[in-house]
Amino acid sequence: MIYTVFTNKALRLAYDAHHGQTDKSGQPYIFHPYHVAEQMTDEISVCVALLHDVIEDTSVTFEELEKEFPREVIEALRFLTRKSGTGYLDYLREIKQNPVALKVKLADIAHNSDESRFEGCNELSAEDIARNKEKYAKARAVLEE
Repeated sequence: MIYTVFTNKALRLAYDAHHGQTDKSGQPYIFHPYHVAEQMTDEISVCVALLHDVIEDTSVTFEELEKEFPREVIEALRFLTRKSGTGYLDYLREIKQNPVALKVKLADIAHNSDESRFEGCNELSAEDIARNKEKYAKARAVLEE
């Protein structure tokens, strides 16, 4: 991962915002955005990856982020934040308009569909894992078309 003033700020903000949250495998949630960020190769994408779930899953607002991060980060995050009333496929198609959002979403999907994350996890059934895998395969296909 790239470490800069902005990426360090994004890491701290994501860590604090997701504090106490766990993912579907029971792991601390921050591991997910951190893993997605590790796949990125530039400062803006790392920030977006670290922050990609903070608007939807925490009390952080765009107004707060706008005070701290470059415009490119905010723009990509707006594409990655699904608006109320927007269908999932329409949401995915909109993401394709922003190259940073697209890159981060593809890495997000790759991590979410990695079955090894659920080894030894009793919280998800084999059916849940298969359903998630199918959902993310369809999402990847839409993003790559």
